[in-house]
Amino acid sequence: MRIMRFMLFTSCLILGVMLFPSHSQQRAARPNPNVIVDEDGTVHVPSMAVPMSSFLSPEAKAYVTQHLKDMQNPEMLAQVEGVPRFMKTYIDRQRLLYPVRREDTKIAGVHAYVYTPDAGIPGTNRNRALINLHGGGFSGCWPACAELESIPIAALAKTKVVSLDYRQGPQYKFPAASEDVAAVYKELLKDHAPQNIGIYGCSAGGMLTAMSVAWFQKHNLPKPAAVGIFCAGAGSPTGAGFGGDAAYTAAPLGEGRGAPPPPSSSTSSRGTATPGGLAYLAGTDPMDPLVAPINSPAMVAKFPPALIITATRGFEMSGAIYTHNQLVKHGVEAELHVWDGLFHGFFYNPDVPESRDCYDIIVKFFDRRLGRN
Repeated sequence: MRIMRFMLFTSCLILGVMLFPSHSQQRAARPNPNVIVDEDGTVHVPSMAVPMSSFLSPEAKAYVTQHLKDMQNPEMLAQVEGVPRFMKTYIDRQRLLYPVRREDTKIAGVHAYVYTPDAGIPGTNRNRALINLHGGGFSGCWPACAELESIPIAALAKTKVVSLDYRQGPQYKFPAASEDVAAVYKELLKDHAPQNIGIYGCSAGGMLTAMSVAWFQKHNLPKPAAVGIFCAGAGSPTGAGFGGDAAYTAAPLGEGRGAPPPPSSSTSSRGTATPGGLAYLAGTDPMDPLVAPINSPAMVAKFPPALIITATRGFEMSGAIYTHNQLVKHGVEAELHVWDGLFHGFFYNPDVPESRDCYDIIVKFFDRRLGRN
C-alpha cells in the first residue's frame, strides 16, 4: 500500500513539474526583446558569435577556419583554367593519396575524363561504372570539381568513374546538361547493364543527378542502380534550387558571406524564371519536374536508391533534408548523412577525417547497390 501511495505521489510530482515550470524556468522562457517575430512567422535574429562545433575533429576545426577566410579572399576564389586557387592544394593531396589514371576522351560527343585506379580494376568490378557530375553552379569548376569528386572514389571503390564536362551556362541553357548526361548514359548502356551503373555529383552536380533521373524517365531510359545527391537536393516546393532555413542560416556560418542567389530571382507572369540567378536555368519553369523533380510525386516514386550527403553549415542542407523526406515518403530507399559544423562540399579536402568517413560511406553505398554481372 505504501509503495502504491509513493508511486502515486511521484507521478503527481512529475506531472506538476511538467505542467507548472519553476520560477527560474519561467524567467528563462520570457521573450527576448532582441528577437522579433513578425505576424507571418519571420524571425529577426540579432547578431551572435557562433563557435566551432564541438563534434568536429581538430583537423576539421582548422579546415573550417581556413575555408571561411578563403571564402572572404577574392584571390582564393579566382579560377585558373577551371581550378579555384583554394582547391589546388586539395587536388594535389588527392592525387598523392589516391593514385589513379585519367583518360581524356569523348563519349557520345561529350568531353569526359575517365578515372581508373592505378592498380587496375579487379575482375569483380569490371562491369561496373560510376558517372560523376561535377559541381560549380552550372558555370564552371571543370576540371577542379571533377577531380575532387572522382579521384578518391575511383581509387577506393576500385571502379571506373566517368566524369562529364557537360554543357553549362551562360553559353548554354537547360536542358543541355541533361541531354549530355543522357547521351553518355545511353552509350554506357551498350556495354553495361543499368543495374551496374551509378550516378553522383555535388552541388550543381547533385542537382543535375536528380534532373537526369527525371530526364531518363521522360525519355524511357532505364533507371540506374543508385544515385548520390551530394551538397544538394532535388528541388524545393518553390522550384529548383536549395531554399529553406539553411539558405539564410548556413551560408554565413559555412561560407563567411550572405546566402547565394537562388536559381531564379523573379518569375514572369507565365511562371517562367527571368534572368538574375543561375544563368543555366534562366527561362525555365521553376515547377517543371525536369528542373525540380522533387515536385513530381510520380517521378520521385520511380527514383533508384539514393544517398544524400550534406552538412549543417551547407546552404543546401534544408533542400537535402526535404529531398530525403520526400523520397522516403514515396517508397524510395534513401540514406541521409549529415555532418555537424561542416560546409557545402566539405569532403573536397582529403586530409580531414570527416572527408575520409564520407568517402567510405559513398564507396560502401554504391558497392552494396551496383551489380557485378
